Amino acid sequence: PWAKHWAYERNQVIVPVIRNEQFPKWSKNNIDRLVLHRALQNGLKPNQPASPTTLIRRLSFDLTGLPPTPSQVKNFTTRPSEKAYKSLIDEFLASPHFGERMAIYWLDLVRYADTVGYHGDQVQNISPYRDWVIHAFNRNLPYDQFTREQLAGDLIPNRTESQLIATGYNRMLQTTHEGGLQPKEYRAIYAADRVRNFSAVWMGATVGCAQCHDHKYDPYTAKDFYALSAFFADVDDEQHFRKGTNRNPTARPPEIAVMTELQKLRIKQLAKKVADLSEKVSQEKNETRKQVLQNEIKALNAASEKLQKTKITTMVTAALQQPREVRLLPRGNWLDETGVVLEPAIPEFMGKISTSKRPTRLDLANWLFEKDSDNSFYTSRVMVNRIWYLLFGKGISQDLGDFGGQGKPPANPELLDYLAERYIELKWDTKALIKEILLSQAYRQSSAESAAARERDPANEYFARQSQFRLPAEMVRDNALLVSGLLVDELGGPSAKPYQPSGYYRHLNFPPRKYQQHNDRQQWRRGVYVHWQRQFLHPTFKALDAPTREECTAERPRSNTPLAALSLMNDPTFVEAARAFAEKTLLERLPNIGSEDSKAERLSKQDRLRIQYAFFWCTSRKPSEKESAILNQYLNDSRARYRQQKADAQKLISIGLSKPDERLAVEELAAWTALCRVLLNLDETITRN
Repeated sequence: PWAKHWAYERNQVIVPVIRNEQFPKWSKNNIDRLVLHRALQNGLKPNQPASPTTLIRRLSFDLTGLPPTPSQVKNFTTRPSEKAYKSLIDEFLASPHFGERMAIYWLDLVRYADTVGYHGDQVQNISPYRDWVIHAFNRNLPYDQFTREQLAGDLIPNRTESQLIATGYNRMLQTTHEGGLQPKEYRAIYAADRVRNFSAVWMGATVGCAQCHDHKYDPYTAKDFYALSAFFADVDDEQHFRKGTNRNPTARPPEIAVMTELQKLRIKQLAKKVADLSEKVSQEKNETRKQVLQNEIKALNAASEKLQKTKITTMVTAALQQPREVRLLPRGNWLDETGVVLEPAIPEFMGKISTSKRPTRLDLANWLFEKDSDNSFYTSRVMVNRIWYLLFGKGISQDLGDFGGQGKPPANPELLDYLAERYIELKWDTKALIKEILLSQAYRQSSAESAAARERDPANEYFARQSQFRLPAEMVRDNALLVSGLLVDELGGPSAKPYQPSGYYRHLNFPPRKYQQHNDRQQWRRGVYVHWQRQFLHPTFKALDAPTREECTAERPRSNTPLAALSLMNDPTFVEAARAFAEKTLLERLPNIGSEDSKAERLSKQDRLRIQYAFFWCTSRKPSEKESAILNQYLNDSRARYRQQKADAQKLISIGLSKPDERLAVEELAAWTALCRVLLNLDETITRN
């Protein structure tokens, strides 16, 4: 007799009692007890706590995707108490940047992009879906409702516009309208894409492997594959076969026009002002003043009407009255119509959906979260594993996309199952689960690894230490922009187009196009808003391992290549950020320096203080004496160089849209820009410890 595969087994978790005199007070909660128990079983002992500086940087990057400000660091490191730590967690979870950080990962999963993919790769209207994801995380929409609205928001009774925007998920796949396409072929391609993505995102399963035959390693049959695809057979998404164009953006009906959250807020503010002024008009007896107020009301109404006309178009899901027929395709051959016709159904070994009518996408979403069922537990286990990955750099089950026979089972299954049960107990409250993990001692450990720990647990499967890893591509960029003072932190809106090499789009056709960068504040928006061109991903993001998002990406690779280093040194965004950072550093008010010192001594002291200031912004700590000496020498060498080569100095500080401060000498600004380029590219600056 064979035991069930671990991913389809639900075991009762018994939290161990730790009887180890060496760590009597280490555990803060059940997470710690489960981590410590497994570590001790494998001859490991937990790491020492991370320093307060490391801890606040870790928290800030993990929860907002941005570094902490120097004032936040100083406030916490001066009095690093348990109360202060909890307060920090609450502050970062409440930040609007929390949604942006979480959205980066979710958009990888659902293969979000601003273009259709395939050979034409035209722009498609979908950015409001991205904004919906950000706001959903910020308002802590329970994960079950978060899922329902994406899979079937159009089928929810009395649906709202927001829920309809969420259904953009069903339209995220790559599509084409190329001449000579065979609709049946692409119908099969689209169906397979949806099954692959749905099963990967919510089931942690590779059901897509059953497209041409029964799964070789997992209990999914070809019949299961096509029955799952039948849930999406009502999605009206084939109009582009007839209406798709080679213009940018292309036509992908059904689409609706919506306002961004900022536009909605602005209209509410205008309406409030109109109401206040109307009240004043009703009370005003002086005709002249009354006329002035009425003119103000007229101007406000005109502004509101103008805003109403600047709506953004976005793709949504509309259900066909008659869903498309779905057959089992023998060997996945779309030309073979001998297979049986199938109704929507979940994988046979997982039971059935109880309904008297044809099951819908809403039934499928509800099945994932069915109360008191194993199905909801399996759904929970997949998501909590990914949340753990975001907070520890790796999952408890280290294959985030495959809980099947070819995936790697968890080294600590009790911990994974405990968190899965806990997520359900918390009613799918994502922020509450994250906070519980953050309060554990396991999360607060140092990431420094001893030789013994590296030998016994090289992959850190037992989490007897924290993880150290380079920030994701978008966060590396955001970090530089925030430190420099350039970052524009408005939420939502159309995608931004930052600097990009000339001619990078020269092979893009249908239509031929030339990249048009933004020449306004859009240039410095967060990475989550950067235009995502599937076939020609922004080269710096590509060098930093961001995915093209043609398929679900549950875990990005992390590489260390010369291309990444060259991008960070020479991408105009980073050069301009270095120059803006240099300006900020040079214009910072310094403590009084004794007038009795010579001019050279005062300059030396000023340099030292400015180096400390800039270094602290990048690393949240002061430089050591050796680091200060090295940086000071580099600064003086740069000064000497740019005094001799003023043309090079002018060229360096002129990169980018923002204008250099005229109060600063060109050579001095260039020298500090060179130094700030170094600081922004330190390993410590772009690494989460």
